[in-house]
Amino acid sequence: MATHSADLRPLSATLIGTWELLTREDRTSAGERRVEPTLGPDPVALLIYDGAGHFSAQFMKRDRDEAVAAAVPGSNNTQAQGGYDAYFGSYSVDDVRSTVTQTLHGAMSPGNVGQVLRREVQVDGDELTIRLETTSFAGEPVIRTLKWKRVG
Repeated sequence: MATHSADLRPLSATLIGTWELLTREDRTSAGERRVEPTLGPDPVALLIYDGAGHFSAQFMKRDRDEAVAAAVPGSNNTQAQGGYDAYFGSYSVDDVRSTVTQTLHGAMSPGNVGQVLRREVQVDGDELTIRLETTSFAGEPVIRTLKWKRVG
């Protein structure tokens, strides 16, 4: 009988790839869900980490025909415009702390250029989970959890 062994490679190796968003949820400390209106409850997104330390992220509100609320940037986060958010830059991985630090070299919102964002990251096979502390549209502290699947 074959046994399945866990991938023992460090995060810096398992993170490399192209990832498609499965879910994106914001929750208060009490566990209540908050929906960020600029991207909606179920955005479409693609995230790419290459082996040379470059990354790119794009997020889109699934139904952009609906009116989009004015964007208010959350703490430790970027600012969507018109139901879309995109940014790219360089990244580094702390394998011990399981964190990724991203430096934005370009972004849809000019105010995000140069921003440094740190994320808690876990890769389990072809599943990626990213967690970050940010604020809701109303300014309330929330934990955002993004779940991704590897597509390349």
